[in-house]
Amino acid sequence: MADALLIKNGIIVTLGEKNQVLYDHAVLCEAGKIKKIAKKKEFRGKYGKTIDASGKVVMPGFINVHMHFYSTMVRGLGKAEPSKDFQEVLEHLWWRLDKKLRLDDCYYSALLPLVDAIKHGTTTLIDHHASPFAARGSLDVIAKAVKKAGLRASLCYELSDRDGAKISQDGIEENIAFIKRCQKEKDEQLKALFGLHAAFTLKDETFEKAGQAAHELGAGFHVHCAEAESDQNYNLKHYGMRVVERLHKFGILGPKTIAAHCVHVNEAEMDILKQTDTAVAHNPQSNMNNAVGVADILKMMNKGILVGLGTDAMTVNMLEEVRSALWVRHLVRNNPSGGFMQTVCTLLVNNAKIANRYWTQMPIGELKEGCAADIILMDYYPPTPFNENTFLGHLMFGLSQSFVDTTIAGGRVLMENKKLKIDVDEEEVAAKSQKLSRALWERF
Repeated sequence: MADALLIKNGIIVTLGEKNQVLYDHAVLCEAGKIKKIAKKKEFRGKYGKTIDASGKVVMPGFINVHMHFYSTMVRGLGKAEPSKDFQEVLEHLWWRLDKKLRLDDCYYSALLPLVDAIKHGTTTLIDHHASPFAARGSLDVIAKAVKKAGLRASLCYELSDRDGAKISQDGIEENIAFIKRCQKEKDEQLKALFGLHAAFTLKDETFEKAGQAAHELGAGFHVHCAEAESDQNYNLKHYGMRVVERLHKFGILGPKTIAAHCVHVNEAEMDILKQTDTAVAHNPQSNMNNAVGVADILKMMNKGILVGLGTDAMTVNMLEEVRSALWVRHLVRNNPSGGFMQTVCTLLVNNAKIANRYWTQMPIGELKEGCAADIILMDYYPPTPFNENTFLGHLMFGLSQSFVDTTIAGGRVLMENKKLKIDVDEEEVAAKSQKLSRALWERF
């Protein structure tokens, strides 16, 4: 069993619908998946690699269902004018940035947060990319970074009409090309969705083209939905429809689609999201930062809508995001006990459900025989009883303050003892990014 990886002596947290906390057990991985979880004494053979997880919690890698790799190079940028609302945030910062991105920028903008994701135990990311004047080939460039890092990612290109007809057509073609690539290669590291910016930047005819192209390919969509109230106002004024209604009209919704944000959807729109089995990505830190509001995820979840957790590029640290989600939930409901289970489950249960709509060959997000060997080891000596009944409290108030020691994706060790094991020189990559960002800032 030369390729086998055995993880022993840790506290195993399986997650899944019926989370188990296992002591004196070990996890055996082979061929990128979990082959066996059993009592430690059952494993007596020789293995290609054995990891001693003493003093560690062993659990599935985290999943991020809404990310923007391309935002990396704005860190510290002071050129954007102050913004009084979300529309100005887009106009002063993001729509100025994406127009200036080149393919080299796209690669390094992706590689750096992917490395950071490894450090924080995030092994799967669903990304949404925009570089309108470097659209064609951009997803292949980002895919190269994903392969280099060794993680899993679903990629899409942000189709929009805001930069004219040619750029819009480039966006359609880029989505089609990458979806076809993923369908042909069947690479378990890479998946594809058809990206759409938001309804207020898309004409009816563009929706029709995108809908037809994606449906012919059997692909779902990744779209920003009612992030700010201005999105609703625009669609009502120009089309006489609310955002979700308009997306539904053009066949954008469905079980393979992710609607990001949904801060300003009403009850009728929630009913449509439920009826179409569309997944929602909650991004609380971004919504607070942009002052657009707080999505009523409890109402959505009570209706049976599948709500997961994204970061919208605010972080790749999913424990930071889920804590923020809980604090703001308590604040807006004026209830320090409200929504605990539902909020934590967006990360621990629902993100896996969303991701497994795309990663269908080998389930992710759970430590179970036959699931993908996407595993993290976190430093933790529990100071109080640690079991199925207490785990969530430990996660939110203890593990969240601990360090990820080891990150494994598809059975490949990407970080061990807090040292990267991938072929990436982090200092060199950061230096290259600094050089590119200086040039980008000059163009900004």
